[in-house]
Amino acid sequence: MSSPSSGPTLTPHFRDFLPTWVARQPWYAGSEAPSLRAVGFIRLRDPAGEVGLETHLVTDGTDVYQVPMTYRGAPEPQADLIAEAEHSELGHRWIYDAATDPVWIDTVLRMVLANGASEPEPDRLPAPADARGRLLTPDRPDITTLTVRVRRKLAAGRPTDAAGAVGIVTGTWYPDGPEAPPVRGWLATVHRG
Repeated sequence: MSSPSSGPTLTPHFRDFLPTWVARQPWYAGSEAPSLRAVGFIRLRDPAGEVGLETHLVTDGTDVYQVPMTYRGAPEPQADLIAEAEHSELGHRWIYDAATDPVWIDTVLRMVLANGASEPEPDRLPAPADARGRLLTPDRPDITTLTVRVRRKLAAGRPTDAAGAVGIVTGTWYPDGPEAPPVRGWLATVHRG
């Protein structure tokens, strides 16, 4: 997994802890820790500015996986821990599976309700991926009644299991490198209940 050569650093690096975490997940198709290559990176903004919100799109050479993560300066008991690391500028960070972090979930729901998009990251390697939310119903549902279903294994196009969704998050990634055309598919669906 490549990253820019300058700027802040994380110790241990993603390449050191992410493969073993991915290998333990029920959505991972392999049987041992994969060699992961980044194919996209998406950043969202916490309105309060307290929690880092990133999504890493990675491939093991066969499948593309979505790994949204949150970075916190203190433990969050409601979220599932991926790793702890030292950030060269921010200090000790607790890194969580964002799909279980209330700040990430709220941010994604608000992006969908606003038909919004992720923050642009034109210089982020391997390529400037993005995420876009879209509300699928004419009414604006109460955010407290909504849930986000994250698609962990990604494919181009519309998924076959999105019946009943009131909103979607689509995104782009670059499985064949930044010089090749991007692939667009669904990252998440939003449902009532």
